[in-house]
Amino acid sequence: MAVLVPAHAWESDAPWAADLRAALAGHWDTLVVLYGNGVLSHFHPSAAAAAVFLSPRDEARPPLKIFRVPPRPDATAVEKDFERLLARGGGRLTYGYVVRGTPEPHEGLDFDRFDPDILDRRADLAGFGSVDTLMDRFLAPPVVNETEARKNWTCSAADPGAVRLLGGREIGRDGLIASPSEETRWAQVPADFQLAVGDLVIRRMNPTLSVVPHGFVVAEVTAGDLPAAATSVVTVLRPAKGLEPQQVRFITMFLRTPLARKLAGPGSINATARVLLSLPIPQPDEALSKALDDLAAAKQQFKDWETEAESVLESVFLEKTAALARSRVIKSGRALRLRVEAASLLDELGHTVRTRFPYPIAHRWRETEALMSAGDPQASYGAVLDTAEILLCYTAQLALALARAAGVDLGAVVSIKDKLATGRSGPGFGDWAAVLLEVATSKKLRQLPAEHPLNDIRTVLANKAVADARQRLSDRRNDQAHLRRVDPIDLPRALQEAFADLTALVEGARFLADWSLVHITDVRWDALAKTADIEFQELMGDHPVVPTRAMTSPDNDLETGSLYLRDPEHGLHLLRPFLIGQNCPTCRSWSTFHVDRVPKGGVVLKSLEHGHVFEDTQPGTLSALRHVGLL
Repeated sequence: MAVLVPAHAWESDAPWAADLRAALAGHWDTLVVLYGNGVLSHFHPSAAAAAVFLSPRDEARPPLKIFRVPPRPDATAVEKDFERLLARGGGRLTYGYVVRGTPEPHEGLDFDRFDPDILDRRADLAGFGSVDTLMDRFLAPPVVNETEARKNWTCSAADPGAVRLLGGREIGRDGLIASPSEETRWAQVPADFQLAVGDLVIRRMNPTLSVVPHGFVVAEVTAGDLPAAATSVVTVLRPAKGLEPQQVRFITMFLRTPLARKLAGPGSINATARVLLSLPIPQPDEALSKALDDLAAAKQQFKDWETEAESVLESVFLEKTAALARSRVIKSGRALRLRVEAASLLDELGHTVRTRFPYPIAHRWRETEALMSAGDPQASYGAVLDTAEILLCYTAQLALALARAAGVDLGAVVSIKDKLATGRSGPGFGDWAAVLLEVATSKKLRQLPAEHPLNDIRTVLANKAVADARQRLSDRRNDQAHLRRVDPIDLPRALQEAFADLTALVEGARFLADWSLVHITDVRWDALAKTADIEFQELMGDHPVVPTRAMTSPDNDLETGSLYLRDPEHGLHLLRPFLIGQNCPTCRSWSTFHVDRVPKGGVVLKSLEHGHVFEDTQPGTLSALRHVGLL
């Protein structure tokens, strides 16, 4: 049997529609639901219809297939896709799919509800942190019934206690509420119906997604919009107590996406409070919340600078004399110009590396740039390869320290351990790459929290373009070590290609600018307050001479004199003995060292910045290396 009905009968969760489907389900299995517009005569062309194909009820229930004819279709393509769907037992095609499982009769069969792509995206929302429903985070205060307002409350804007009545058209897609106009209605509304600062107001009536591919039209009420009350064509959501501003901002952003409309189902056309409160919404975790706060602060800072610039421009002809105006514009403009120039430099990779990358990498990068500018291709080529190795070495040392702290054993450690045990040669380019390649593919590391620094390190060689650049640099390094040197004629091109690969490698490690290398110089533990007062040096940028700064930490096991990785939440991760910071006995400069060899009776450390080596005879270093499994 086949029936042709308005789509609402099969999409709606309303009791009458659910009862209809339940009655049919007692005797019939639904085989195919085919949606399309402009099919029903005497209806508006945009009205959706459903052609439903049924067969007598069978114990072995056949798979349900749902198909939607797109607007302005390519008839041949649609027909072929439909034929393919009829032959499928599962999966999704261009215009239709096979439903996973058998929906209950009370569940409306709107196209998006069981679409595998939408279900996957719904499940993926948890990747932001967690998933709630709007009901968990918001309340739905009452709105004004317009009939009652006209009968009992209507007044003029000049009357005492006049409150603006807000309609759907006054809520803009730009997130703003339009200013009152001559058409604005006013009423003396009881306090329970009035809006408050922070309320979200949403247009109830929305066109279908097939007509306008947007999400809900949402605005947040500000003090400048009050006093106001929402009419019945507006849905109001009031944040529950304890909901942070960044969470409200994140939810508002989500509501404006087409995905939110799709997850709301056919009820999204009339966005009532009942429909919206059951909508799943993502909630940001702590790291994402902080990032959103930082972006909002940056946006406000740019607005403040724009306002300041406009003020200076507008004041050109307001001073008493032209000389005063000229002086004011030049002085005020200089500060604004310097801000813009400083901000523009952040888009330059070299500036970011020199100023915000950890000292060992920033130092090597600065040296490479200096040699390249001096026009010495042979020295520049060697410096590029050295910088690539130090970048991999530093990042691999972080990975080793963090993996050990997380209780994850890395197989690449075995090769490093074997080399150290010989006492003759230490780990090199290939060993550091092996660590990072293992980190990128480790299944155990995938289970770490999203904010763990190892998740950033896992991305370094996960990108194919970066991995290919690393391999080419590794091949060049091997050629240099085995006297397969580049011919002087080919050297300029080789230098250009090597530096391009180094740039790709550094781009893949941009996250290092957010993870500070710090040297703790003093720790004072307060047993009563349960906090540690810390003095430290942040070794970021291309110079080791930096000011001493202070912070507090709840950790009581911090070491004076050791290097730590500081995450964006100011958590500290011990790097000893993988990385050790001290003055170099050879050049007397502060340097970062890693273990290079372990000859009998001592440990040879090697500087990341200069390549200088020295023998560390302190017994604590040997025991620390044994403790972390490197010996």
